Amino acid sequence: MEEIVGDRVKKAELFAEFARVGKALGNGKRLELLDLLTQGERSVETLAAAAGLGLSTASAHLQALRQAGLVTTRRDGNRIHYDIAGPDVLQLYSLLRSVGQEHVADVEPKRVAYLGVEGARSEEGEVTRDELLSRARAGTVTVLDVRPVEEYHSAHIPGAVSIPLDQLHDRLAELPEDREIVAYCRGAYCVLAYEAVDLLRSAGRSAQRLNEGMLEWRLGGLPVEAAA
Repeated sequence: MEEIVGDRVKKAELFAEFARVGKALGNGKRLELLDLLTQGERSVETLAAAAGLGLSTASAHLQALRQAGLVTTRRDGNRIHYDIAGPDVLQLYSLLRSVGQEHVADVEPKRVAYLGVEGARSEEGEVTRDELLSRARAGTVTVLDVRPVEEYHSAHIPGAVSIPLDQLHDRLAELPEDREIVAYCRGAYCVLAYEAVDLLRSAGRSAQRLNEGMLEWRLGGLPVEAAA
């Protein structure tokens, strides 16, 4: 007996609309741009530079994300700024990564290769969100945000000190020597905090890494601050 499915043409049209979201996500560079936007609003120029893209290429990818309803735009003079369309897009992006790591065999070795999470790094201590909140309330740690300063301005963990990774070596004196440092960056797949902990430990500082980052912090509904 044939399944009753209603109007097949209308059903096909409906599923084609859903497919627009999947199509927009089906490109590595678009996902990288989306990853950057999980940190907060950015201009096309800064997104292009951060993703290593030409301006016209970045604009085309961002337009594809906008047409799929995943990002929104705001004009400021001659500049166009992009932002995530809503918390559900943050959840979708996070779930996409989790599904990939769970079900695509090649993801894990490439994650290990990118983050360098083997050898000494695989043995380093990590701090959970709950542990960080407890230690921060007790005043026993310095929370260090090593993302680019524009990302810190968009949203950061309350009380966090901003020292971008590329400035950390020259600004070590700004960090107290008598407290442990917990570094964080964009998310669980961000290499910046790993490299910051390596640098801090090589300088004789006590340092650990938040086992997640700003993406997971926001998804957890935890408080954030924005710079004036």
